[in-house]
Amino acid sequence: MLVCYACEARSHWFVLAFAVACALGSVYGFLQGAWPFGVIEAIWAAVAVRRWSRLEPRGDSK
Repeated sequence: MLVCYACEARSHWFVLAFAVACALGSVYGFLQGAWPFGVIEAIWAAVAVRRWSRLEPRGDSK
């Protein structure tokens, strides 16, 4: 999650990877019974997905 967050400026795919990492952290939080952590991570995942959907690719695939 931290690596993806640090590399977000390099590619829009890192923003999506950060969202996936947050979603996995949310699932982990809920499974271990730490529901506040799960809720916060779910919010971060939603924010990251929204940011990813609004970003334009910067020619990463060229």
